[in-house]
Amino acid sequence: MTTVTAPAETPTPVPARAPAAAPRRLTPGRIVLVASLAVAALYFLLPVYWLAIASTKSTDKLYSSFGLWFADPRWWSNLGNVFSYDHHVYLRWALNSALYAGVGSVLATLLSAAAGFALAKYRFRGREAVFKVILAGVLLPYTALVLPLYLMFSELGLVNTYWSVLIPGLASPFGVYLCRIYAESAVSDNLLEAARVDGANEARIFFGLVLRIMSPALVTVFLFQFVHNWNNYFLPLVMLSDDRKYPVTLGLTTWQTAADRVPELTQYTIGGAFVSVIPLAVAMLVLQRYWRTGLTEGSVKE
Repeated sequence: MTTVTAPAETPTPVPARAPAAAPRRLTPGRIVLVASLAVAALYFLLPVYWLAIASTKSTDKLYSSFGLWFADPRWWSNLGNVFSYDHHVYLRWALNSALYAGVGSVLATLLSAAAGFALAKYRFRGREAVFKVILAGVLLPYTALVLPLYLMFSELGLVNTYWSVLIPGLASPFGVYLCRIYAESAVSDNLLEAARVDGANEARIFFGLVLRIMSPALVTVFLFQFVHNWNNYFLPLVMLSDDRKYPVTLGLTTWQTAADRVPELTQYTIGGAFVSVIPLAVAMLVLQRYWRTGLTEGSVKE
């Protein structure tokens, strides 16, 4: 009788572990770099820290206590006073800033994306001349354009309206420049041709395909424009005379100016300034992941 022996099982190879990364040595150059970054972070964060601490103090404690630590904190009551003063005018200013910065930045980003994509992927006469004019707009100081804008809007009857602040915020020459540079490198001509062969029209290509590919650049444009419009001061100062249409920046200035007559307005101004920083911080924290996804895009060749 013949005995059949089962073949021996081949042992599964165990993958070798990757060698542990050696700890990085603290070279003099690395120490200088870390120290420089720490100083820069301290330089930018210290005013925000002081603002957060000062917003918890009473008007008297602002000048009689140590500026970088709490003294009889009253954050909630101070915040309530900021929001309730003068028939909740601060809330009105905050909504105005949200309108100018939020709506204006979204529309400015879409316009920049459309203009940048057109300049990058369409061939038409005068394309380079248009792009050079846009580059010249990047170099022009914004304050130099306020007076011509005021004269033009005065002729149109739009002075002291929301449009007088919202419409100028739609223009972003830097956004157009950035979108063109990004579209040239990220949007493939073959991809566009394939979409056209499949029957997609230009609007569908732009809104359904191009905007998704350009999302890292668009987030950058949106944040730059949002910060610019939120902190805009000189244009509303020239255009607006009704304090109910003021943004937060201009409204807080009126409070600070009136603090000589009403001393508690100094504290309200500090509290309002602290609250006005929060939307910028939130926007940066929420949108930074889109930056991370676009940092290495195109760095690996398939």
